[in-house]
Amino acid sequence: MKKLLIAWVVLFVAWMAGSFVVHHLLLGADYKGLAGLFRAPAAAQALFHWMVLAHVLMAGAFVWIYSRGVEAKPWLGQGLRFGLAIALLGVVPMYLIYYVVQPMPALLVAKQIVFDTLVVLILGALAALLLRRSA
Repeated sequence: MKKLLIAWVVLFVAWMAGSFVVHHLLLGADYKGLAGLFRAPAAAQALFHWMVLAHVLMAGAFVWIYSRGVEAKPWLGQGLRFGLAIALLGVVPMYLIYYVVQPMPALLVAKQIVFDTLVVLILGALAALLLRRSA
């Protein structure tokens, strides 16, 4: 149980950091050009606690699901496969759906998919490292 809680906290921090890098540093300029589609920064900041809660829940679910299927096999491959599965289940469809319902530029959607998939692959590797089992 302690190992799961540690992995949950580590993945929460890593996911928040990865989201900051992707959505603030890498895509921040892209988003500024679409200001009418998003909340004003002050309004978004007032709701930031929901962003934190979302990342707490995602990290917990990620660790929990991974821990149920981890095997005593090489950890890196397991983690990358799991990250890819999560990306195909969550990241890719989410941005494709947003593209259909919001007037998002196709290039931005492609960047979101690529960058967030990379984050989830890293998270998968991190979860695998933290929750690895000896062969």
